[in-house]
Amino acid sequence: MTESNDASPSVKAWLPPGWQHPTHVALPTGHHLRPIRASDTELDMEAVMGSRERLWSIYGEAWGWPPVSMTAKQDRADLQRHADEMATNKSFNFALFDADETKLIGCVYIDPAETPEADAEISWWVRDEYVGTELEAALDGFVPLRIARDWPLSSPRYGLR
Repeated sequence: MTESNDASPSVKAWLPPGWQHPTHVALPTGHHLRPIRASDTELDMEAVMGSRERLWSIYGEAWGWPPVSMTAKQDRADLQRHADEMATNKSFNFALFDADETKLIGCVYIDPAETPEADAEISWWVRDEYVGTELEAALDGFVPLRIARDWPLSSPRYGLR
């Protein structure tokens, strides 16, 4: 791997130079994925804190997220960090929305792998009320297909579910 043009010299390039991530991905259910933004804070807080216990059981040990006392200010800063990292292809957080973007339903994370066996770590979640639904099943099938089709990855690892 080569060094990226990122300001941090410790960040290694894991995607080809000039590669651009999708900005809107439609699911066959009428929902869509798009890059998360700081302006999504209100919808994100509702989704994350409403499913916090289950999300902590998935991501807590690895990421320390979501903290029980997360404030809107902290969430906004976290979402801005995600947006900034997406701008430099450092990592990706795509939010799953209904058609009108009135409800954030979950997120898909695509990060560089921390082990040599994979080139990316990919995980996703939906709000508690969508666990076990057709929408979750559609997302479970959709994400690996779109990663294989649209992303320049040879050995993605699907984990943290």
